[in-house]
Amino acid sequence: MKRDVVIVGAGPAGIFTALEMLRKGTGQKITIIEKGMSIEKRRCPKNITHKCENCKPYCHITTGFSGAGAFSDGKLSLSSEVGGDLPLLIGDDIVQDTIDYTDKIYLEFGADDKVEGINCNEEVKQIRKRAIKAGLKLVDCPIRHLGTEKAQDLYLAIEHYLLDNGVELMFGYECSDLLLEADVCKGIIANDKHGDITIEAKHTIIATGRRGADWLEKICGEHSIAHQPGTVDIGVRVEVRNEVMEKVNEVLYESKLIGYPRPFKNKVRTFCQNPGGFVSQENYDNDLAVVNGHSFKDFKSDNTNVAILCSHNFSSPFNQPIAYAQKVGELTNMLGAGHILVQRFGDILDGKRTWPKELAQSNVRPTLPDAVAGDITAALPYRSMVNIINFIQAVDEVVPGFASNETLLYSPELKFYSNRVKMDNKFNTNVKGLHCLGDSSGWTRGLMMASVMGVLMGRTLIDEENDK
Repeated sequence: MKRDVVIVGAGPAGIFTALEMLRKGTGQKITIIEKGMSIEKRRCPKNITHKCENCKPYCHITTGFSGAGAFSDGKLSLSSEVGGDLPLLIGDDIVQDTIDYTDKIYLEFGADDKVEGINCNEEVKQIRKRAIKAGLKLVDCPIRHLGTEKAQDLYLAIEHYLLDNGVELMFGYECSDLLLEADVCKGIIANDKHGDITIEAKHTIIATGRRGADWLEKICGEHSIAHQPGTVDIGVRVEVRNEVMEKVNEVLYESKLIGYPRPFKNKVRTFCQNPGGFVSQENYDNDLAVVNGHSFKDFKSDNTNVAILCSHNFSSPFNQPIAYAQKVGELTNMLGAGHILVQRFGDILDGKRTWPKELAQSNVRPTLPDAVAGDITAALPYRSMVNIINFIQAVDEVVPGFASNETLLYSPELKFYSNRVKMDNKFNTNVKGLHCLGDSSGWTRGLMMASVMGVLMGRTLIDEENDK
């Protein structure tokens, strides 16, 4: 097979590369390969069984068209301050302008026109004042909330648009290797249940998302693609009653707080806040169960959940942060017999595990029913755990009640952003014809910024096409 552009991964970065090329009138042949299924064929059996079935060969929540986007909370962060380090690579102004442009595309495909977290200046000032007093930084970012069920409809519309306009979508195919001649990438080798195929292309784009971060790290090592170890986030998913978060949910929808608690002063932050949301489980290829959260547009719970993530960097002599985080996750899964662990904050402070009977008596009822009550401190590293405890107590000064005895902590919450690929501002790697986008590249975190990277990649390829 010969194509002009082959894209590995049908997540937001890959999707918006193709989408922008179509919008600019490309004549190039574009193929996207995706390990998972199309939107209409993605099914999570937990909706029926109410427990994780550990689906094989992959988890339908994280794999398939739009990646985790279609089954996530579907929040679009509309500020260049949020979503990774892409502004360091291409400049803050370019990123913000492209966010505004990309947001309009989402609106065209059915996103809600309501933006959360605006027009509440006085209330925001009061929250910021409490954050400063607690030693935290508040990043008040406008949010467009798609909602889990609405996100699926939106990405289905994009999928049909790509197909109707000639983009080839190959589902059930996994990239096994790159085709390289000297320092030039000539395409990929992919496989499905029938065997290997070769796709030759002038431009190869790797956009495999967080799920593909460890695979991309291996590929970079094998083919001398310039990269450096990045940051890995280890943390927990915190769940409280909506009443505790009521004002923050109303004013900001998502309160992005950042701190550097003593004694270690690692960066700790909140991430992916879900008012009236649900805690969920995701499974990776190596049977690693990790916790996440989402919220529907219309169907709400009595709780709010939010991730608290502690950033870790490794360079010498150990430089494999993804492997480190996986080991932490494996140990936590071992204690939970393959399930997510949950523990009350008060029990952590008291140095005891949580028992199912105690959960049943609490005001905060878990929205992840098959989470196992236990002791997450027996698995999380001491440094991470101390950072998380001190950060939760600081957040309590901003949101009174956040550090109550009954606050629930689920583990493990892991974000694999590790492998930062070295590229120029046109997303060219040191291997000619090879580009890396989205969360797997180490430069973005989340739907909007990955989409922005795709838009910019599409423009670069169109400019090259027009110059010929």
